[in-house]
Order: sequence, then C-alpha cells, then structure tokens
Amino acid sequence: MMTDPIADMLTQIRNALQIRRQKVRIPRSALKVQVADVLKREGYIAGYHAQESKPGDGIGAQGWLEIDLKYGPEGEDVISRIDRVSKPGRRVYFKAKDLLRVMNGLGINILSTSQGVLSSREARARGIGGEVLAQVY
Repeated sequence: MMTDPIADMLTQIRNALQIRRQKVRIPRSALKVQVADVLKREGYIAGYHAQESKPGDGIGAQGWLEIDLKYGPEGEDVISRIDRVSKPGRRVYFKAKDLLRVMNGLGINILSTSQGVLSSREARARGIGGEVLAQVY
C-alpha cells in the first residue's frame, strides 16, 4: 500500500475550505511545514503553527500542524482550487525556463527544489526547476 501525505494534506485543506472552517489540523512533517510556509508567503493561508502531540492523541511523536485558513473580506474563498500535480506513480518535473504561469499569474505551483520548497514565482526568479508538488489558485 502506498500513501501520499501531501495529497492527504491538500485534501484536508480542500475539505475544510468547503465547510468554511477557520483552522485545519493535520499530522506534521518537515515537508508539510515547508508547503504551509509557501502557502503563507504567497498569501493563501493566514498562518500555521506546530503543536506537540499529547499522550492518547494517537498521532505519535511527530505532533500536529495547525493551519489557519484565509477567506476574503466578504467570506469569499482565497483558494479556489488546490490540486496535487506530482504523484507517487507519476512524478512531474519542470526546468526553470519551462515553468508556466498558473491562471495568468493568479495562481502558483509549489515546487520541491534543490533549494527547498518554493513557489513557481520564487523558483523562476532564482532560475531553478524541480518537482511540482501542487497547484494552487
């Protein structure tokens, strides 16, 4: 059985947005924290913070990542769509020159690069490519 923790994270964010939750709590990992950091830097979420797990949580020693979701001034969605691009069965890579704009610049790709997890804007500015983890707009 193969698991995809990033896809699970994106699905939990998507589901929380559908029911208008203010926060979503997911199991923490270093990669998930980096993805949340990109979402924060690009303005798609209000913030995030790591929480330690307590005995009886059923999560283990890794703890939780609590993400504060963001909505517009009149309650409109900031994230219209959030999708996994590269999957365990089909990895998707792009060079810096091949990175296309998402929704004519209204969205971003989240890339795993040699310099860490970056948005497509940051990767293009640095001239590096990588594995496209997700697309957000």
